[in-house]
Amino acid sequence: MNQKQFLLGMTLAEITESMMELGLPKFTGKQVADWVYVKRVKQIDEMTNISLKNRILLSEKFNIGRSEPLDIQRSVDGTCKMLFKTDSGKFIETVTIPEEDRLTICISSQVGCKMNCDFCMTGKQGFHDNLSTTEILNQVYSVPDSEKITNLVFMGMGEPLDNYKNVQRAMELLQAEYGLGWSPRRITLSTIGLPSNLKRFLDESKCHLAISLHNPISEERLAIMPIEKSAPSASVIEMLREYDWSHQRRLSFEYIMFDGVNDTLLYARELIKLLAGLDCRINLIRFHVIPMSSLKPSTDENMVRFRDFLTAKGFITTIRASRGEDIFAACGMLSTAKLIV
Repeated sequence: MNQKQFLLGMTLAEITESMMELGLPKFTGKQVADWVYVKRVKQIDEMTNISLKNRILLSEKFNIGRSEPLDIQRSVDGTCKMLFKTDSGKFIETVTIPEEDRLTICISSQVGCKMNCDFCMTGKQGFHDNLSTTEILNQVYSVPDSEKITNLVFMGMGEPLDNYKNVQRAMELLQAEYGLGWSPRRITLSTIGLPSNLKRFLDESKCHLAISLHNPISEERLAIMPIEKSAPSASVIEMLREYDWSHQRRLSFEYIMFDGVNDTLLYARELIKLLAGLDCRINLIRFHVIPMSSLKPSTDENMVRFRDFLTAKGFITTIRASRGEDIFAACGMLSTAKLIV
């Protein structure tokens, strides 16, 4: 028995072609895409402008591809963390972060991660699977208050550029006119910088980019981020200099601050040297203590001093508010290691 295809994750052209292969009129493709991407139906039976006969035919070949979260945890600050099960029986976590006039969703791109950064729980659980485009989009469509999402960040589990094909396809579908029609300015991809796929992203997308830097000194970055050996931050930044960041697309650098490791003004000065001339902003992030890592969070005083020094040198620098720490939903804390057998 052939496995049913998922409609969520297919382009309008692919849906239309599939409808015509079933002997349905060409315009059925637009109807189906509208039901899936705009009206957000969960079942083919809900497509009421398609005849019952044709809905039965569709149901024999297709599923929407939607699945509800298995568990929802709510933080005292309003942050929500959802647990989703993948099609292969594995698990991922997704976070929504409410603010006054915004709802940001932080989505995952992989089950686990290959990068093994010392400060990240996802990396500590190892790599288990890439998410399909359907599984990436399902997070957007199936979280509570999905219709209220204003911004999306690929900052959940996994390295997005290590699953570039499916991530890029999901971004394109979110921006498609027949879909949600999002502006690329609503989407940010966060990466440690895999050069070949980073170049593809820069050439093929207008979405915002956030680079996980965390230490401006190469040998010291290598001690907490193994990727520094094969993709040195200096070479990644040289690639970024080839692109124009003065218009719509925004470039930012993520910098988690660790006590006694990277939080003195020595590192601020090295950061200024490394990023000199780049039109960018810097986000300072509080470290959240995780098992299996000896790193500790920097003090508030050191973070403020670091920020003020960079600001005085002309860099737009902010200390990112910490959200969802009480439910392990904060930066670097997502993991489903206990659920992986």
